[in-house]
Amino acid sequence: MSDMTEGNRQGRDFVHLHIHTEYSLLDGACRIDQLMDRVKECGQSAIAITDHGVMYGCVQFYKAAKKAGIKPIIGCEVYVATRTRFDKVNKIDGNNHLILLCKNETGYKNLIKMVSAAFVEGFYSKPRVDKQLLEQYHEGLICLSACLAGEIPQAILAGDYERAKSTALWYQELFGKGNYYIELQDHGLEEDTIVLPQLIKLARETGIPMAATNDSHYLRKDDAKMQSILLCIQTGKTIQDADRMEFQTDEFYVKTTDEMYDLFAMVPEACANTQKIADQCNFDFDFGHTKIPYYKAPNGMDNQEFFEKLCWDGLERRYGSDVPQSNKDRLTYEIGVVKSMGYTNYYLIVWDYINYAKSQGIPVGPGRGSGAGSIAAYCVGITDIDPIRYNLIFERFLNPERVSMPDFDVDFCYERRQEVIDYVNRKYGADHVAQIVTFGTMAARNAIRDVGRVMGMPYQSVDVVAKQVPMELKMTLKRALEVSPELKRMYDSDPQVTELIDTALKVEGMPRHASTHAAGVVITPEPTDYYLPLATNDGLPVTQFNMTEIEELGLLKMDFLGLRTLTVIRDAEAAIQKKDPSFSIQKLDYDDAATYKMLGQGETEGVFQLESSGMKQVLVGLQPQNLEDVIALISLYRPGPMDSIPTYLRNRHEPDKISYKTPQLAHILDVTNGCIVYQEQVMQIFRELAGFSFGQADNVRRAMSKKKHAVMEAEREHFVHGCTEPGHECPGCVANGISEEVANEIYDEMSSFASYAFNKSHAACYAYVAFQTAYLKCHYPSEFMAALLTSVLDNTDKVIEYSGECARLGIKVLPPDVNISNGGFTADNGKIRFGLNAVKNVGRNLIERVVEERKEKPYSSLYDFCKRMHGTELNRRAVECLIKAGAFDSMDVNRHSLVEAVDGIIKSVESDSRRNLEGQLDLFSVMSGESQTADTDSYEIKPFPEYSHTELLQQEKEVSGLYLSGHPLDAYREQSARFASNSIKELTGEDAHKLDGNHVRIVCTIVKNRMMTTKSNTMMAFTSVEDLTGTMEVIVFPRVLDTFRDALKENAVVVIEGRLSVREDEPSKLMAESISPIEGYDPKHPQTNRPNLMRDAAQRLYVRLPSRSCLEYAKVINLLEIFDGDMPVIFYLEDVKQKLAAPRRLYASGHPLLLQELKRLLGERNVATK
Repeated sequence: MSDMTEGNRQGRDFVHLHIHTEYSLLDGACRIDQLMDRVKECGQSAIAITDHGVMYGCVQFYKAAKKAGIKPIIGCEVYVATRTRFDKVNKIDGNNHLILLCKNETGYKNLIKMVSAAFVEGFYSKPRVDKQLLEQYHEGLICLSACLAGEIPQAILAGDYERAKSTALWYQELFGKGNYYIELQDHGLEEDTIVLPQLIKLARETGIPMAATNDSHYLRKDDAKMQSILLCIQTGKTIQDADRMEFQTDEFYVKTTDEMYDLFAMVPEACANTQKIADQCNFDFDFGHTKIPYYKAPNGMDNQEFFEKLCWDGLERRYGSDVPQSNKDRLTYEIGVVKSMGYTNYYLIVWDYINYAKSQGIPVGPGRGSGAGSIAAYCVGITDIDPIRYNLIFERFLNPERVSMPDFDVDFCYERRQEVIDYVNRKYGADHVAQIVTFGTMAARNAIRDVGRVMGMPYQSVDVVAKQVPMELKMTLKRALEVSPELKRMYDSDPQVTELIDTALKVEGMPRHASTHAAGVVITPEPTDYYLPLATNDGLPVTQFNMTEIEELGLLKMDFLGLRTLTVIRDAEAAIQKKDPSFSIQKLDYDDAATYKMLGQGETEGVFQLESSGMKQVLVGLQPQNLEDVIALISLYRPGPMDSIPTYLRNRHEPDKISYKTPQLAHILDVTNGCIVYQEQVMQIFRELAGFSFGQADNVRRAMSKKKHAVMEAEREHFVHGCTEPGHECPGCVANGISEEVANEIYDEMSSFASYAFNKSHAACYAYVAFQTAYLKCHYPSEFMAALLTSVLDNTDKVIEYSGECARLGIKVLPPDVNISNGGFTADNGKIRFGLNAVKNVGRNLIERVVEERKEKPYSSLYDFCKRMHGTELNRRAVECLIKAGAFDSMDVNRHSLVEAVDGIIKSVESDSRRNLEGQLDLFSVMSGESQTADTDSYEIKPFPEYSHTELLQQEKEVSGLYLSGHPLDAYREQSARFASNSIKELTGEDAHKLDGNHVRIVCTIVKNRMMTTKSNTMMAFTSVEDLTGTMEVIVFPRVLDTFRDALKENAVVVIEGRLSVREDEPSKLMAESISPIEGYDPKHPQTNRPNLMRDAAQRLYVRLPSRSCLEYAKVINLLEIFDGDMPVIFYLEDVKQKLAAPRRLYASGHPLLLQELKRLLGERNVATK
């Protein structure tokens, strides 16, 4: 019996079996975290989850219910295809709804099979199951006939009672008596009044039991509005739009037991049956039992034996023949832990695909995350950083007291990561491998923007509110109201903002869409849909549970990450080996003084993890001496720990100022200048000062970082005074001669810092990669910068930034050359040669042929090139683009002449090849020696004068996105420095948000104009501009465009003034207020920079009209729009005796035809130019 509560006055039993949580994406609004409180409030003791076609929320729902002491029922409202799940014909193949609930493990296994197949095979606008799947997988499930969209109500609405009845009997027959129910609902809709009595009649005639439900999409009646806002976010409509979705009433909420019994007073058994159903549903998730796929060791060897052999062979390879005893002991200990925890197969699986990658020459990172603390992983080659040298702790990765699965995340070369995933697919079977789902949620600012749009508020006013939410990680609206006084003021004083934020608070944090996790892959012993439901994303299978849930269910999750930097290091290494074959990245000296000197000067563009402007300042302040310094910086330079950077730097330069609370701390904290920086140090302090085991220490560290106060207080006692519990014995600080007061102080300091402390193993791996890039940049700058440029080819901004860095290093970047360039950028005697891939309209296959073909001998002329490339993807456009990029500059003919010759050359090559095919050289020509000349390897190129410098640059920009042989701004460096308030890089970089809303002035060149017509039929422009530091977009509104249109010429060098706008999800934009050519620009009198054609024009056009309302007026306007030009136009209106200056867009060209037409229209004497 249920308890009696406010919502259940008579202690009757009822359970909601039809609930849509937030995982019925942008439709359901029963938020799992609040649902359980509502269930208790309604006087109920169990609750089901039945999202539309998906099971995304099941694990989270199950855990929340268990925690609240409520019985969870796992289910799904599936879509049943009208024909089979494979039929997908528009307007014929739809779906009907059906509720399925799991009674037990079998039911769950069957349900996930069906839900997976619905996505993988049956997806047609919705994931659909069909009758055949239901026949195969109905065991262990209870079925309800669903809402109005169910098959039976649909038949009744179509007036076909007999079909409804036979369908119901088919389901009853399939699921078996007591497992199929006719579902009754009443939301006060017109259709309900038709369907409900017929359903009750049908149930009574067939003897099929009834179950009452409420199609709950939100928790309380007053949440109806918020749910309709969600629907509008989904459909892109506003609340004011007439066509509101199907919820015409506000009855779709989680009702109390009394409300349900009142609603179905005529059939109380339908309510009582819900409790019977709930009693039969007893499915529990299996948490914590690991299910690791089985690895087959070679030659029938035992897995454990094989793993140990790899470890001991590796130990000797890593540390030489004379291995220190302590390293042997640690390896023995680790092998023991791995074995006892059942993770041997896990190590082998990871070793296997890393080994595969290395054997295929795919670059693999040195490791990432806590796995680098394992000496076993280092020995077998999973990681490449020595845990002994850098004091990395194994227990931070794995210890007998840690419950959750550990994970090795592995970085692979960005371009070849997929090859490794393909290998895993082949090895374990594609149906045993899936990618992992992740949900995009509505974060604070986005929630405000989404809700504002739906409420129909103007963009500007929503933007003002959204901008008041600070840009910080994990920022919530609740916190924003506490920390932003301006937001709070708007919230308190403006009722519209109050409603906006109150609604946004309700949707904040809800999932907005499902996508695929960038790196996560799950590998299972049985096919994946044996353990969990699958969905599809772009046709590929993804799990419906997220990463943490997969780990909790004991499945093996791997992260395969793509890291561009590894690709850069590999390319640079290959280039260096061409001139110095003995060079290897494996053999670097990590104490190289020159590299640390370069870092200390802050010259870190392109250096992994160290290139931001803030990081450069810290590097200059620190003057790093060794890898420990770099590890510390990577750990400290993040929100939170940043505050201790000044202390860290001070202690570094004045070591005598460091004081330790107790001498035992000295050797733990000396590597970080007396500051606690790493989680590993927290663990060491517990271990050495209070005698904790590393396993216990790790658990306390986790409690601290999650701020679990109860655990922290209990452990404080143990830290200070020790513990005598069996299995947890430790002496405590006092026993080790540290006073209670000092021990408490140390404990407090660790507690406040633990949530910021960083995993040293992870930082060490990244410092390792950072050092490799820094070393390459320091000693082999041209090879490194070439590799770096190749890796950012598709990002013009980065190419500009790194080309600028090349200029600073004195490395010339040369235009491409068909005889020298490869696809990517290449180093060429201390200079960098542009890659052919960067030239537009030139296919990759063609480039490979160009490089291949020239191995025999270089191309001697454009004709020779076209002839040898004939029959490939060579076309006129490709050749022209190569010429304009300068790829034929070495042929001693200017670009203009070459471009003009292209057509002739290609025709000549084609006719040659036709002649050679026919092979018909007649006798006479052979005798008279003519055939020799007909087939010579030359073509007379007619000389043309070269294009102007500006044209050449413009063409280079057009075909490669970059200025290759110079930059339009080169000539204006001095003015740039004088006029500009900021460089583009400053306006678009990481600190741009500090300048949001500021007035700025840039000197730049105009790359491209996109004209747009606004709603009010005026023109505006989106202009992309660049300077020597980067590119950005400038928005030119109609009023500004009207005034400054003449300055907006592509490739012109201009001074733009305006207001900067920075939004969180998109690049900064400049709202232009004036645009002036740089020639004659006067910063002191900006007014003189305004173009004034009226003042400066040589001629003006005067037109006399009777009035503005006369018939001719419109025709004149039309003519002026056709003959667009720079001549100002002045109307004289006779009715008001007034002169009227026409707006800029009507200025005319002085074309004779225009004047002739105007005179014909208005009469000779009414048109004049002077």
